[in-house]
Amino acid sequence: MGTTPKTAQTNTLKINLNFYAESSILPSVVTRIDAIEKVTGQAIYAGDIYLAGMLYAVPLHAKYPHAKILEIDISKALKIAGVVDIITAKDVKGEKRFGTVKKDHYFFASDKTRYAGDVIAMVAATSLEEARAGRDAIEVKYEPLPTVFSPKEALKKDAPRIHPEKDNNICAEACVRHGNTEAGFAESDKIIEREYRTQHIEHAYMEPEACIAIAGKDGGVAIRGGMQHPFTAQKFVAAATGLPLDKVQIIQTTLGGGFGGKDDTISLICARTAILALRTKRPIKVVYTREESIRESYKRHPFSVRYKAGVKGDGTLNALEADITTDSGAYCSTSPFVIWRPTVQCTGPYIYPNVKCDSRAVYTNNTFTGAMRGFGSPQINFAIESFMDEIAAELNMDPIELRRKNFFTQSCTIHTGQTLDKHTVSTYEVVKVVLDKFGWGKKFAKCSRGRPDSFGNYYGVGMACSYRGVSLGAEGDDYCAAKIEIAKDGKIYLEVGVAENGQGLKTAMANICARELGVPIEKIVYKDVDTLRLPDSRATVASRGTLAGGNAVIAAARKIKNGAKIALGEWRGPKTSWDEEKGQGEAYFTYVYGCNAVELAVDGKTGIVHVEKVVAAHDMGHAVNPQMAEGQVYGGIIMGMGFALKEEVIHKNGIIQNTNFDKYKITTSSEVPTMEAIIVENPDDTGPWGAKSLGEPVNELMGGAIANAIYYATGVRFRELPITAERVRKCLSV
Repeated sequence: MGTTPKTAQTNTLKINLNFYAESSILPSVVTRIDAIEKVTGQAIYAGDIYLAGMLYAVPLHAKYPHAKILEIDISKALKIAGVVDIITAKDVKGEKRFGTVKKDHYFFASDKTRYAGDVIAMVAATSLEEARAGRDAIEVKYEPLPTVFSPKEALKKDAPRIHPEKDNNICAEACVRHGNTEAGFAESDKIIEREYRTQHIEHAYMEPEACIAIAGKDGGVAIRGGMQHPFTAQKFVAAATGLPLDKVQIIQTTLGGGFGGKDDTISLICARTAILALRTKRPIKVVYTREESIRESYKRHPFSVRYKAGVKGDGTLNALEADITTDSGAYCSTSPFVIWRPTVQCTGPYIYPNVKCDSRAVYTNNTFTGAMRGFGSPQINFAIESFMDEIAAELNMDPIELRRKNFFTQSCTIHTGQTLDKHTVSTYEVVKVVLDKFGWGKKFAKCSRGRPDSFGNYYGVGMACSYRGVSLGAEGDDYCAAKIEIAKDGKIYLEVGVAENGQGLKTAMANICARELGVPIEKIVYKDVDTLRLPDSRATVASRGTLAGGNAVIAAARKIKNGAKIALGEWRGPKTSWDEEKGQGEAYFTYVYGCNAVELAVDGKTGIVHVEKVVAAHDMGHAVNPQMAEGQVYGGIIMGMGFALKEEVIHKNGIIQNTNFDKYKITTSSEVPTMEAIIVENPDDTGPWGAKSLGEPVNELMGGAIANAIYYATGVRFRELPITAERVRKCLSV
């Protein structure tokens, strides 16, 4: 065992190859259609666009996380050379506030500030330097208000109200009820209780928020920008400007990363930029600095999860109570959905006959929180997978044996009342293939368990497994559209309503189109999402890109094969049902299953954790492009390592202290472990050629797997993330 990171290696094992033998669809590995332009620098990002007469705009952020705004004086700023226009809340002609779920987010703070990322004004000038000078000359008089930064404190009756029109600071609630937990606990041999916590996480995309708005001669506005959900941006812009949707055109530019983070914030920025463009009749460009981006943009929700389990002496899981509280920050964003998904997945892939789960999001004066890769699952999976190993320890039972005894099985009924009989429940399969490939038995026996080697270092392995609902499910109607047009020169133009966020969607869609039509992929011309050319196809979230987009492309392609020159293909997801009051129903129309195993070393002197090897097996239904599927696995592993070991947005009195990557630490290339991706394929009728999802499941298992491995290495159970070197060193020195 060593403590130096190994050179990254990648291997792929494909199983269930009999599927291909029985099908005319063959595995297809193709070069990404956007690869050349990206590696050669030819890709056009929003920041690369320059237009004649263009103005540059910058935001003025709030000085205090909670304060009355008494006066905004822009008179001096307007006298700064080059400053052309300044807008505030009074210049919003349409709705003053908007939101993805609840209309509680203000385009500009007017009456008061609710977090330090609120925007007070936006300044447009002939140069970036002049715009910043104008911003710095704006004078704002504030009256600081009482603040609350802890969800626990925010729930108290006398806590400051973030939104005074509400009776309390509860943003959203969700629940699951199944069986009778009181009876289940009474019939149990052992009661085990634990609490787990996770942190605020920054998306850390390389490209900060950027867009350019152009006023049209017809009174409308066109915006090009780096947003994940062009149709969401269209709605925000229309709301702020008072324009109808058909007067707002959003075209997505090449996106420099998103991970769920380029939704609400960039939509608000687009709306402000559109107002300036319509007022000045000149193109307006906005490119945030890293500090502006981190200050304003939403984060991953930090969770506090309390578990209480009743178990039999033989390891049978009997009852589970889960209580989940998360910090919504100043605004709602997607919190109602982010707290609902963990109630569905609160048991992990394990059968509990009696379950009670309550979940709530709470308003505070911290940065607001929203969608991030996993959407509530990384947090709950860290908790339940840590808890499973702790239950095993309490029973003096092998953690794998405990899991196998209680796994979901084919056609079982789970705690949401849903029977899993419409897809392959592959929990046993993904776990077995990982443990066999990993060599779990021998490695688990070698774990240090708190006894360092002669160099003072520790060795451990850990694993975690999960199930995950695919696509939106009961969160909303699943819909996607795609359009194919055959040109006279033989080119085939393809447009799809879901968006390329860097995950390789363009290639996946072009590949599906080419294979359906029986033409080389080089014939396909993929056009960026344009909100005026396709119906709203819902957000590109929940790992639904390939599933939703692919089905729509296939529908369009089959119309083309029937003789059409142009065709619109549509896909609507299978119906689901959910009773919010009872916390029961068919939450999702299908599920995916996965398992990650981790091998690591802990330096006893520094506390540094070296992840040396990760083996991950994930059932994605069918790999449309196996090579890109591997990439999703590797990226998910590395991102999940940051969640587990390093990343944390630090607030101090509501102000973020680490607003750049010199202080916000993410996983570096030197820390990348040896990785093995195992693509498990059990085709599903709901997906294109049987494909389902992969983008999020790998990432959401790393927290639990790493925490478990550190426990078997050091004997210390960490129940709070991140497990930093400082925290490890402190525990080892006690």
